[in-house]
Amino acid sequence: MKKIFIIILLTLTLTGCTNINDLSYTEIANNFSYVGSKPNEYRTGYKYYIPRGMQVEDASLFNEILSDGQYLYYLYVDAVSYQKKVEFNYEKNSNSEFSASIKNDDKYGYIEVNLYENDKYLVEIMYNYAKIEVIVDKKDIKLSMISAISILRSIEYNDNIIANLLEDDVLNYAEEEMDIFNTNGNDNETVLIDPDDYKPVEEIVPDTDLIN
Repeated sequence: MKKIFIIILLTLTLTGCTNINDLSYTEIANNFSYVGSKPNEYRTGYKYYIPRGMQVEDASLFNEILSDGQYLYYLYVDAVSYQKKVEFNYEKNSNSEFSASIKNDDKYGYIEVNLYENDKYLVEIMYNYAKIEVIVDKKDIKLSMISAISILRSIEYNDNIIANLLEDDVLNYAEEEMDIFNTNGNDNETVLIDPDDYKPVEEIVPDTDLIN
């Protein structure tokens, strides 16, 4: 019954119908155990759900900038690590505002919330070989966590397309693009992409015979 209540509460939160301050960071983090919403955005090699009230500002191969109207969410999907099934063990950071590992069946990741600068907080969430980073005011940490979790837990990969891209050597750059297993908050050396420097690469049109 409590799980059902939390799901309903999170749904209402995303539509602005309730206050999320009654939820703890841990309660929000535990929602990775629930099934993600049906994807409504489709990319080369993967698809995902973008919550209502958010929109895609820019997108390239495995890099996206999403907006909720106030903050920019930087999404990176590491198809190379997914295809290689790279393993990772997260160590809890006692110096963070919040730090927790995520484990749900064969999917794993972490959440860290760290003071960034000028009363802004860097929220980093990695799950299922994808990562979202967003810098927010403290009062909006929980809402940003919910939005990021909704996106990350919904990601579905297309193994055939990813394998095809790797065979064509398209994903070599991805291994150097970003280390999703690295946390950046305590160093203030974020890997967030500066929108002014963001240069989308041409989206690759997959072979339709490979699409599931």
